[in-house]
Amino acid sequence: MIRVILPYHLRNLAQVSGEVTVHVRPPATLGAVVDALETSFPALRGTIRDRTTGKRRPFVRFYACAEDFSNESPETQLPPEVESGREPLLIIGAIAGG
Repeated sequence: MIRVILPYHLRNLAQVSGEVTVHVRPPATLGAVVDALETSFPALRGTIRDRTTGKRRPFVRFYACAEDFSNESPETQLPPEVESGREPLLIIGAIAGG
């Protein structure tokens, strides 16, 4: 099971509180986790990545084991600590300002 921490607004859409878990077959990739999230929580479809292109939304970031995975390919394998459930995948809503 992969542990995922969602930002507040996505937790509200998914109607969950706190951390969620999804089942992903090894090797766990970034894209497979997002696929599993969208399957488990259909309200999240189109919020983390564009429905048409599949690209990450500009103000969504991915972190695992203190490492930024935001610009990695969906085929990028997640660290063993995330795959084993010892560490969560963090999905963060980025903030911009001037």
